[in-house]
Amino acid sequence: MAASNWDQRYIEGSDRWELGKPAPPLEAFLRTDSRAPKPPGRLLVPGCGRGHEAALLADLGYEVIGLDFSSEAIQRAQAVHGSDSAQLRWLQADLFDGGALAAAGINDGSMQGVLEHTCFCAIDPAQRGAYLDTVARLLAPGGWLLGLFWCHPRPDGPPWGSDPALLAQHLAEAGFHQQLWESAQGSAPERDNEWLGLWRR
Repeated sequence: MAASNWDQRYIEGSDRWELGKPAPPLEAFLRTDSRAPKPPGRLLVPGCGRGHEAALLADLGYEVIGLDFSSEAIQRAQAVHGSDSAQLRWLQADLFDGGALAAAGINDGSMQGVLEHTCFCAIDPAQRGAYLDTVARLLAPGGWLLGLFWCHPRPDGPPWGSDPALLAQHLAEAGFHQQLWESAQGSAPERDNEWLGLWRR
């Protein structure tokens, strides 16, 4: 789906997954779970939307880049969470545009972590292999991917669903080592079948 289509969704408020806050399973995990990664570190939040998770990570002490190819999404993130700061900055660019990422200082091995929430389910499923390869390339050795994945079985999208076992297999094939992969706890009522995972490079 083109950036202009997502711009229109944000203008209409029809992006279908806005909670007005960080996803509860992610916030609870990051704030209270002993298995969660700890700052400092330079992190990327692809498909950041209105930026709730990016702002959460900055509040926890990380240096965060919220990335989205929709200008409307970035404008809304800035309106809610503020313009660029030392801890949090916003970037309008396509995750799959290596030149744009490099121009912003996002290079191979330059990230200690990536947080995934609603980017994977928003992109065309045919791009998922490229997504995993890109994330793997951007992470430094030992870097982590923390994700809340929407594993609903419905055939339509976005949001596109996932199969938990197949997704775990694809992550392993992309070079990720699983540390956590379980049914999420405390999801919003409208978010069925969410799975929480943590992987290392």
